[in-house]
Parts: sequence; C-alpha cells; structure tokens
Amino acid sequence: MNHVMRVFISVCLVSLTAITSIASAANYTLWVNGRGGGGVIGNHNSFTYWGPATADAGVNKKSANWDGYNSIAAQNGNVRDALDCYCTGTNWCYVATHSAGDLMMGYALANYGGSSRLKKNAVPNSGGQCGNTDGSSQTGWNIKWVRSAAGAAGGSELSDAGSWTTSEPLVKDLKTTTARAMYNHNTTYNVWFYMYAGAKGTAYSFILPGQDDEVVAYHSSGAAAGSGGSNLCNPGNWFCNDLTLGSGPNEGGSAKWNNHSVVFRDDNEAYDHYNSNNWQGVVGVMRAAVAGSAL
Repeated sequence: MNHVMRVFISVCLVSLTAITSIASAANYTLWVNGRGGGGVIGNHNSFTYWGPATADAGVNKKSANWDGYNSIAAQNGNVRDALDCYCTGTNWCYVATHSAGDLMMGYALANYGGSSRLKKNAVPNSGGQCGNTDGSSQTGWNIKWVRSAAGAAGGSELSDAGSWTTSEPLVKDLKTTTARAMYNHNTTYNVWFYMYAGAKGTAYSFILPGQDDEVVAYHSSGAAAGSGGSNLCNPGNWFCNDLTLGSGPNEGGSAKWNNHSVVFRDDNEAYDHYNSNNWQGVVGVMRAAVAGSAL
C-alpha cells in the first residue's frame, strides 16, 4: 500500500470517527420531583409523580426520581446519578423541577457543579447509574437551563409553622431560614433558572406572606434573595411589592438570586401548587413551555 493510500484511509477513519461521535450526541429533558416522591428511584422512565408518561414533556424525557421524604443532602446522589448519565460527554440536558426539586437542583449545582464528573454512556442500570464512556472526565454537567415550577429553594412558611409533620427530614430542610442557608443560591455555574410562580392560594394564605400557590409564596417561587421570606405580590396589590418578571430587582428593590429569572407570574391567580400526578397546577404551565421549546 503506497503512502498516498495510507493517508487517504487514515483521513477516512478520522472522519468516520467524528461522524459517529456527532451522531451519538443527544439532548435529554430531566424532571426532578418534589416532596412526596412517587417515581421509582433508579428508573428514569418512571413518571408516576408527574402524570401520564405519554405526555409531551420535552426531548428524550427522563425522570430523576428521589424519595421526596428524606433530606436534600441524603437524596441528592440520586439526582446527581441522573445528571451524570445524561448530561456529560457529548450529551446535553434541559432540567425541569417542581417544588422541593428546585432546592434539590440548586443544591446539586452549587455544591457539585464545579466538580470533576466521569463521562457516562446514558445507559442506566437498575440503580440509576450509568457506565463510563472512555474513562475521561469533565467539570460539572452540560445543562442548557433549569425551569422551576413552584420552586421551593427559598423554603416554605408551612414548614416553619409545623403545618407538615416535623418528623419528616425534608420538612426540616424546607424551613425558610434553613433552605436559604443550605447552599449559596447565587452559585449556579452559569446555568439559568427560569421560574414559574403560581398564585391560586387559599387555605394557608394567612401563613404564607404575599402571593402564594397554597404551599410556597412568591418570595420562593420567584427566587427572591435574602435570608428570609418577603412579601411579594402581583401588580395592583396594594399591600405588598410586585414580583417582577425577568432577572431584575422586584418592586421595592429586593434582588433575585444570580442567574434566576421569573418567566411566568400568575397574574390571574389561576394555578395552584399541586400537579396531582397529572401535570396540573403551575407544573402544567411549565410542561407546556418545555414541550413547546425548540429543544
């Protein structure tokens, strides 16, 4: 075989390898549940928490299940396993969260978003862990964005008041001062959180400050910064400052956490906290946005 032929074959093999690598790249949409759980941990196709798995919920949707009962720190490994599986190497992820799933995802990024992650093959075993690709690693995960419906990263006054059983480890994490001090909410490694805030509050509105979805107030679902909850409302409410759309400060000057933007504010007070295992409440608004995105 002459030299020219050898060079030609080498170029073809390199090109074929590059094409194969590009072809294997994929995008995934991970759904991170909140309190109560319901999906089978380790089974990324178990959407029991959310609703019918037939619903359009983004490209290559996967459910990053955790038990929704134990502490964020104790359960965070289940979510990190899913992030490692689908958001490393040539693969990229979109992430959608509900309620305490917002706290879970924020914790993962702040504490592990700058860590070394082995590149995985997106083929999970029964425990939800994926195998390595070539043994190489990367820093953090490949995440396009995070969308959070009824985000509870700012905690809930229902936990403060003991409205939920205080023996539940997650309830302790959801106290407003605890949730806000759990990690640096401003540290997202340049991943943006897009917030969906519901306002159909009823029974517990006297406990929750400002506008609320019956479980979390606007200060949490709207990513308002600070060590405690604040009164934030829809425009036209005379008794508190407005939660503003976008990433800028709220009326009155209170800031949002870095890389957090309000994209839906429930001005008509039509959406509550509960997805009721059927993509309902403010989760339904977010799912429609995820499904309609050019992923």
